[in-house]
Amino acid sequence: MSDKTRHYIDLFWELIDEILNAILFVLIGLEVVMIAYSGNLFIASGLTILIALIARFIVVGMTTKTFHRQLDLPTGAWKVLTWGGLRGGISVALVLQLPIGAEREILLALTYAVVIFSILVQGLSVGKVAKSIRTDEKTVDV
Repeated sequence: MSDKTRHYIDLFWELIDEILNAILFVLIGLEVVMIAYSGNLFIASGLTILIALIARFIVVGMTTKTFHRQLDLPTGAWKVLTWGGLRGGISVALVLQLPIGAEREILLALTYAVVIFSILVQGLSVGKVAKSIRTDEKTVDV
């Protein structure tokens, strides 16, 4: 393939990816409207988000912090990898496969809470985390 053909094929698959992501998030939005939220569910959602962040820190953050020299990662990369661990479509799809019942509704609401937090809070702030690490590296190098 020529470079031009390869470029257009890459653009085609990027477009397909964007379209499918848009459809996924429209479907997520439609499903979120159907969930009956309560005060206890909001508290459980907050705890679930906290547990997901702690688990991500233990698994990814501690591993990359421990092996950053072997992995040839910059100092502080563990922060970006921990905070930038976006969760989304796969977790929602897995929960939607559960049999219909009260447990499924609770798990679905908690999964949506983590996904929405991940997209809105983590997704919109991961750039700032990366910039702070680059700033920290510059002050360490000086």
